[in-house]
Amino acid sequence: MDLPNVKYHPDPEGNDVIEESDEACICCNKKRGYIYTGPVYAIEELDEQLCPWCIASGEAAKKFDASFADAHPLLRDGIAKNIVDEVSLRTPSYSSWQQEQWLSHCNDACEFHGDASEEDVRNASEETKQQWMQNYQSGEELWNTITEGYYPKGDNAIYKFKCRHCNQIIFGWDCS
Repeated sequence: MDLPNVKYHPDPEGNDVIEESDEACICCNKKRGYIYTGPVYAIEELDEQLCPWCIASGEAAKKFDASFADAHPLLRDGIAKNIVDEVSLRTPSYSSWQQEQWLSHCNDACEFHGDASEEDVRNASEETKQQWMQNYQSGEELWNTITEGYYPKGDNAIYKFKCRHCNQIIFGWDCS
């Protein structure tokens, strides 16, 4: 069975938040062969109990008053409420050290593409570096410190986002 198409997270299985599973979804009670393993914000404990279809349809968010990403960063950036809702209520999120922060560009949420590769960081465009320095209110010295010796899934996490309109790569950052 093909996974649902999710506009803002094109490869949640490849980004390790959807895994093959024989478990039934707590929302639809179906065994669909996959389960979501990323963050869920809800009163009820829902870790590793929801299928990607119930997330993508919004049924899981509705039934359990759940969200999957913090809406505040997108709202703060002035992103339209319908887009914020799509990201926070109908998109599998990603796991980070502290808390995920979905990035935006061109008045839209960006696509999440997982941990940046060493090559992504090494070959970052000047626009990507400048955007990172602006987002984290820092200079080139911190950029160099953070990226020196960077490797995916390390203590310094650099997440790759891509603008859906101009294709600019934007990096999110978190550390352990």
